[in-house]
Order: sequence, then structure tokens, then C-alpha cells
Amino acid sequence: MSSVLFEIKNNIGCITLNRPEKFNSFNREMALQLQQRLDACADDAAVRAVYLTGNGKAFSAGQDLSELTGDEPMSIDRILSEHYNPIVTRIRKLNKPVVAAVNGVAAGAGANIALCCDVVVTTQSASFIQAFSKIGLIPDSGGTFFLPRFIGWQKASAIMMLADKIAAEEAERMGMIYKWFSDEQFAEESFKIAQTLAQLPTKGLALTKQALNHSLTSSFEEQLHREDELQRKAALTADYNEGVQAFLEKRKPVFTGE
Repeated sequence: MSSVLFEIKNNIGCITLNRPEKFNSFNREMALQLQQRLDACADDAAVRAVYLTGNGKAFSAGQDLSELTGDEPMSIDRILSEHYNPIVTRIRKLNKPVVAAVNGVAAGAGANIALCCDVVVTTQSASFIQAFSKIGLIPDSGGTFFLPRFIGWQKASAIMMLADKIAAEEAERMGMIYKWFSDEQFAEESFKIAQTLAQLPTKGLALTKQALNHSLTSSFEEQLHREDELQRKAALTADYNEGVQAFLEKRKPVFTGE
């Protein structure tokens, strides 16, 4: 069975990490398949949002450490350059919103792949662990870039060094995630978010994502210039015209993603 399941449902590219017996820990096969599925979502105009989750009890436990040992171990730099860096880069460059539906523990690279998505929601029983320090490594997969910006330098530093287990409620309180749902409501409510995003102006959301990406490294003046540039592009879309017309006609807009 494939280590990454994929289907398109209601204009949503549904990607499921599928190594439940290994808590969806990443091996090379799963990492490369995830990249392929993200590329498929990027290339398919019918896909207007992406829903990324895990099968079983975990979202992802991070790296499958068995690949680092044995007769032909993979090097850390190869795993980063060929597996994780391409995954998080694809997610941030994907011109469609990506919802991380964290259904259980998200540890190591699994946590940071989730956190780089556009909207992160979890079950109440989910948790995040920056587990790297327990084996003498540093947080990777963009973790040292995103987490301090989400929750502040001091919190991020302590969580990374101490490898604290962060429960869903605490993660929401500190701004690490958007929100959590009860375990019973999680599947339905998290998918509703992807459905909402898939019905919104796709190009406008893509431009918003680009603006946020630039804001991470831009000065205030540079960001204002970037907003001007992206807003001009947004105003040329069919969905912008539809939104204005619907407002004037006092009706619900019907966006096509164009």
C-alpha cells in the first residue's frame, strides 16, 4: 500500500501520510511521495486547497531513524536536501492554501512540516514535540525559522532545547496553531476549513500567501511595496470582480478561483 494516500474531493487535494504502524515516520519513499502529491496539487487547476493529515494515531513522528543506521545509512544532509527541505519549500510556494489537520502526535520534522502550513488545526489529544535535542540534533524542516516567529524567541528556545511536549490547548494559547477540536468533531470540522478555503478566491489567497512569505524577511517599506504589487494583481482577477458585484447586488459571491 502507498505510504501517502491521495484523492481529490470537492476541489480539495486530500493527502494522508500512511505509515500508521510507524506513526507515520518519514522514510525516503514517503518523503518523495509527499513531494509528488504536493506537485500534483500545484499542477491541477481543479485543486483549490490542500488537506494534509495522518492515518492512525499520529500525524507524523518525524524521521524513521532506521534509515540512519544499518549497512547503507542515509546521511543527514541528504535527508534534509532531498526530503524535508523540498517538502516545506513546496508547501510555502504552493499557490493554494494548505491545511495541516494534526490528528495526533507531531514530532520532529513531522511537527515542523505541520507548522509551516497555512492553517494548522488539531485534535484535542494531539501534541507537538521538538524531539531533536533528545538525539543531539537541531530542529530542522524550517522549525528554527517559523517557531520563534509564532511564539517568541524565549518560548521557542526552551521548547526546542528541553523537547517539551506541547498539548493542543497550550499550542493554541501560545499561537502555535489556529485552533483545536474535540477528537469526535475533528475530522468533520477540520475538513470544513479546507472546504471553506476551496470556495474562496484561490488567486487572492495565493497572493496573500506570497505577501506573508515576503513579510518574514522584509522591512516595513519593502512590505508596503510588495502589498502594492500583489494588490494590483489581485484586482485583475475574475474573483475580485465577482466579489465586488456580489457585494453591490447583496448576494453571496460565487468564486471560481480565477
